[in-house]
Amino acid sequence: MISLRGVTKRYEPPRTQPIEALRALDLDVAAGEFVVVTGRSGAGKTTLLNVIAGLTRPTGGIVTVGGTDLWGLSDRRRSRLRNGTIGFVFQFPSLIPSLTVLQNVRLPLSLGPAADDDDGKEYAVELLAMVGLEDRLSSYPRHLSAGQQQRVVVARALVNRPDLLLADEPSSDLDEETELEIMALLHRIHAETAVTIVLVTHTTQLVTFGTRHVAMANGKLSEVL
Repeated sequence: MISLRGVTKRYEPPRTQPIEALRALDLDVAAGEFVVVTGRSGAGKTTLLNVIAGLTRPTGGIVTVGGTDLWGLSDRRRSRLRNGTIGFVFQFPSLIPSLTVLQNVRLPLSLGPAADDDDGKEYAVELLAMVGLEDRLSSYPRHLSAGQQQRVVVARALVNRPDLLLADEPSSDLDEETELEIMALLHRIHAETAVTIVLVTHTTQLVTFGTRHVAMANGKLSEVL
């Protein structure tokens, strides 16, 4: 599903030293894996996900997703691949406050061929039932707890039936009990849908929810056995 070869990312902010966020990374993730990447703040975890998602262009190396050289595509084709193949759970909910829960989940459908498809709406409702929010379809984000908002984000990331789900510290802003609930939800979704998941976190206690653990430090990866 994912192949990284010699991937580097170098930031050169003005008037400061260059930052090597990724250092010649090699990584393979097979279809159906649930990979948990751990590391301290500044290790390069978010940059890694953004490069895989096609949001941040690497300085060097090759990023292949689903057999396609992601950064060899035009911006338009990369956006289409991302919308149809990749779901992204951001660290913070990032819901649109003027839209209802159901409308927020359906939003990615407006960017694809299912924009006017009733089946898309039905699937969005199914996803909200899966995350335990079937009774909050007409609610607005301000009426939800932080954990409920993050459940909406998970449903939104899945509405296009992606092959790959990327999650950037999806539970870091939550209390411990809610954090475990979100991780259990992702674990169940992985078991039920076989979607490939790559999740980054600074919390090593969460690695048990995945099928594989990779550690990251100073822009480099190391397998944890």
